[in-house]
Amino acid sequence: MNADWDNAIARARAHSPFLTLGLDRQPELERLLAEGRGAEALAYVNEAGRDAESPAVALRRERWALATALGIGDLAAAFSLTQVMETLSDFADRALDVAIDAAIRERAPDADPAGFVALALGKHGARELNYSSDIDPILLYDPAVLPRRERDEPGEAAQRVARRLMEMLSHKTAEGYVFRVDLRLRPASEVSPLAISFDAALTHYESLALAWERAAFIRARAAAGDVARGEDFLQAIRPFVWRKSLDFGAIAEIGRLIAQIRSHYGGPTVPGPNYDLKRGRGGIREVEFFAQTHQLIHGGRRPSLRVRGTRAALDALAAEGIIAAEDARLLGESYDRLRVVEHRLQMVSDHQVHNLPRDPAALDGVARLDGLPDGAALLAELCDITETVGRRFDALLEQTGQAVDGGSPAPQGKALAARLDDLGFATPEEVAERVAGWTDGRIRALRSDAARAAFAAIEPALLAALAAAPDPDAALLRWETFLVKLPTGVNLFRLLEARPGLFEQLVSILTLAPPLAEELVRRPDLLDALIDTTALDLPGTVADLAARMARREDGDDYQAVLDRVRRVVGEVRFALGVQLIEAAHDPLDIAAALSRTAEAALQVCADAACAEFAATHGHVPGADLLVMGLGRFGGGALTHASDLDLVYLFTDGEGRESDGRRPLGTTLYFNRLAQRIGAALSVPTAEGALYEVDTRLRPQGAQGPLAVSLESFARYQREDAWTWEHMALARARALYGTEAGRAALGEIIRSVLAPPRDPAKLKQDVLKMRADMAAHKAPKGPLDAKLARGGLVDVEFLIHYLQLREHVGFSPDLRVALDALIAAGLLPAALRDAYDLMTRLLVASRLLAPDATLPAPAARAVLARNCGCDSEEALLREFAGARQCVAAAWNRVFEETLETADD
Repeated sequence: MNADWDNAIARARAHSPFLTLGLDRQPELERLLAEGRGAEALAYVNEAGRDAESPAVALRRERWALATALGIGDLAAAFSLTQVMETLSDFADRALDVAIDAAIRERAPDADPAGFVALALGKHGARELNYSSDIDPILLYDPAVLPRRERDEPGEAAQRVARRLMEMLSHKTAEGYVFRVDLRLRPASEVSPLAISFDAALTHYESLALAWERAAFIRARAAAGDVARGEDFLQAIRPFVWRKSLDFGAIAEIGRLIAQIRSHYGGPTVPGPNYDLKRGRGGIREVEFFAQTHQLIHGGRRPSLRVRGTRAALDALAAEGIIAAEDARLLGESYDRLRVVEHRLQMVSDHQVHNLPRDPAALDGVARLDGLPDGAALLAELCDITETVGRRFDALLEQTGQAVDGGSPAPQGKALAARLDDLGFATPEEVAERVAGWTDGRIRALRSDAARAAFAAIEPALLAALAAAPDPDAALLRWETFLVKLPTGVNLFRLLEARPGLFEQLVSILTLAPPLAEELVRRPDLLDALIDTTALDLPGTVADLAARMARREDGDDYQAVLDRVRRVVGEVRFALGVQLIEAAHDPLDIAAALSRTAEAALQVCADAACAEFAATHGHVPGADLLVMGLGRFGGGALTHASDLDLVYLFTDGEGRESDGRRPLGTTLYFNRLAQRIGAALSVPTAEGALYEVDTRLRPQGAQGPLAVSLESFARYQREDAWTWEHMALARARALYGTEAGRAALGEIIRSVLAPPRDPAKLKQDVLKMRADMAAHKAPKGPLDAKLARGGLVDVEFLIHYLQLREHVGFSPDLRVALDALIAAGLLPAALRDAYDLMTRLLVASRLLAPDATLPAPAARAVLARNCGCDSEEALLREFAGARQCVAAAWNRVFEETLETADD
């Protein structure tokens, strides 16, 4: 495949904030890449840290350069997957070596570093590191050889080297970090020091090691430091890894180990939102363990199988006749493609993520970064790949004695199965087996006796609540995923027992509000907010929220700001969702609070993006960016499912280009800046997604530039805009920009909406638009307060039509506009109550009935309370009455009968 460097850079700038930042920070490197000089770009990496004041700084600069060069080269198809993984692994080796050398010389500057080695395991050992990998070395030392000060004990000196190594590589500074270092693969990591003597490690592996440690050492190698002594150690433990004979107990142990890959994973089993490329069925880990399991079983007797790489292992197994050559080919090709997609996920924001984005727009972004048209194309490809892998892993589970579908519950579980049957579970024996697995030691939060005892106190009420859920299977899966992700459980379980109200809130979240439950499953720490006595208070002003989001700590960079915004928005949205479930506040107030939260997020993200952008490109003298909100965002009333309708504008400046070290023409400057802000608001980071941004309401829609000047915007609105665009403009407001810019935009909006219109032409346009919309956007279900005829869309059309015809009630807040039109005698007073009821129903149903169908009775009752009704029957009557009220007003204004389902 021919390399396409320009296209790679364009895709990176469009869909990867991290690579965009890398290109902006390193213009010389971007020039080399744009010219297709890949080899020179990689050579540039070695020069990136040459003038740094310390090895730690040098490594960070090299890492920035390497990540950028490899990322663009990978996207351009100039570098193969193997080259990318091996180059990353080689850099990890060198970084460890530099850190060990520097750490030893800090205490013994005249000594030749020796006696301290870093063993690389896992992907690092196999030279298969991913784009944003951490590294999992085991640090070993020889007390007799390690250089140290005379007064230092060998063990103390080794721990100092290990701690300094961790700091040099993992500590995040203004220059970034080198690698996240995880030392938990060392022997007895809960109690052992960071660095272990060769003798102590040898004793452990000869007598105390577990099956997973054998699997880990299949790919081990001495990577840095005293490599010769490291290789001697690996040679010494070879009998532990490669056994000449394997008893049936060991085979069963391996079978249990690989079965845990499936049992520990609670996410989606087929590619879709939140599917885990690494841990999901048919994912990366299953290919790796497929190869490693066969290596463990047969490698003791067949030395040709003792290879480190996954593809090399599959090929070796096929060559020995252990697996079919076709299986080796399919698994190998599947593995390569899964690793490439994994890299695309991690290129977005330089986080070690493996889950596909929940947000469709974010998934589309990952797909387009990869060169595919959209997320649907990516999912279709991944479904085929994971099914290919999953079928072969199923067969492996059966071969090792682990039935794919599980067996019957143990005798001691029959009483539990009977109790679950009484509670109403459809498959009590299967659920009993799952429940028994919660306390078998595999779940971190339930490993201690104290945690299991605390959990036992709430288990009966929990199971009863899950059984009563609208969808017990889904609620059970959400609970299990939440439980697996808990870092610790004893305090939470005791708190839930002591505070029944909190327990009821948790159960309500898991059983009544699917969107809220999914968010809690992803971030169990959100539950912390409910412990606070202010959990049911509405959030403060936009300024209050922005100050909370913008709070910085020492060393925070642009990415840290985006992460913090996502954390705060997630916490606030979650708390507002709980308030809806509790019916603690009027949904109209919840909608306003959601809008304030989004406005604060826009302010903070735009400020951060502008500052980051200006560091490279400067400012356009006298010109400023404006961001205008439309739709529900413009009207200040969002739901939990709302996207942000935005239009980017800029005021005309004094110059024709920016004044930074990399100047841009004015139009290009603000279009690039708008892209940066859109990415800041929409691209998922390690903290998850933020908002879906819709810019299709800009002049000329998707065909027009992302940002236009105020002058161009005004000219377009006066000369070329359609009636529907002026209707949308009636609900617009400036959300970001200078006071002068906001005032100028407000004057343009007023001047565009003020001129008289031909009433007949206006009526014709409005009715045609509504008919077209009804033909293409049918209601999703009986509770669709937005799209149902007589619903909120019809109210909006009535308001905008009368605003434009009569020049009355211009306000982006539709409640204010409606009051003005009622006061002018243009609409009936009853329409205000109808509008409020349907808005409450829309806001609440986005959580309680996201598909707009009637939910289970418990959720219906909560929905009714949110709408001020004492029963679901009353809610349905009120909803029907509200639609009839709208239909009557429609008939009066348009002289046209509006057919509702209740006519």
